[in-house]
Amino acid sequence: MDKRDEKKCVDSLVIKTSRVFPIDTNNHNTLFGGKLMSYIDDVASISAAKHSRCDVVTASTDSVDFLVPIRTSESVSLESYVSSVGRSSIEVFVKVITEDLITGRRQLAATSFLTFVALNQEGKPVVVPNVVPESDEEVMLFNTAPQRVKVRKERREHSEAFANVVKL
Repeated sequence: MDKRDEKKCVDSLVIKTSRVFPIDTNNHNTLFGGKLMSYIDDVASISAAKHSRCDVVTASTDSVDFLVPIRTSESVSLESYVSSVGRSSIEVFVKVITEDLITGRRQLAATSFLTFVALNQEGKPVVVPNVVPESDEEVMLFNTAPQRVKVRKERREHSEAFANVVKL
């Protein structure tokens, strides 16, 4: 690999905490999935920009795995950081943690991986710094990134083939 600057995962850490209000919920009195997805893209894009220190664009959202419902008696906290990079691509991991504001009980409510591309002022991809994992969680995510990259590539190829068949 070519010699590039390096940054630690923690250098891109973003934490956003919000209270869940009734206006943010669906007919099950749980947080709208789309609202959470918006929060996820927001914090992830900030992590990617902090790492690259340039404009970024969302290239993909691998998935949003909803693990437990998020209720109005809870706050929702999102933590994001860069978990892996390519040449100009930046993978960001987001974990969503709920906290019952009365009991203090915390749960992992959702996880997500997003990929961004760093762009220069002309809108062209630019080389980003390498990322250095330190914690056990960061190392695990870094070491499993090639597997996610492979799945992402296969999914993109499938999506492109599908798009060639879908009628407009």
